[in-house]
Amino acid sequence: MRVEFSPQAKAEFEDGERYYEQQLLGLGMRFRKDTRDALARLRHWPLAAPIEHNEIRRLLLSRFPYKLLYSVEPDYIYIIAVAHLHRAPNYWTAEPRK
Repeated sequence: MRVEFSPQAKAEFEDGERYYEQQLLGLGMRFRKDTRDALARLRHWPLAAPIEHNEIRRLLLSRFPYKLLYSVEPDYIYIIAVAHLHRAPNYWTAEPRK
């Protein structure tokens, strides 16, 4: 199944990757890999993650304190947010959906 990122989710991912790479060379690439691994799980089992709010599901990254918040649409998975677990945890609930 195809995955599409909201503009905000894409920016959050890029910010996280940039931040980790500044902390330690190669850590940003590990963040990218962890995110890709999570996306692979989503493609295979989109309904396996628990519901966070209404029809929005959450999938925790394995090695980083982030969660992917997404909705399962008829033809694709829509990533609403790449949210840090310790920063304003529900900020994304006010974000309009595509």
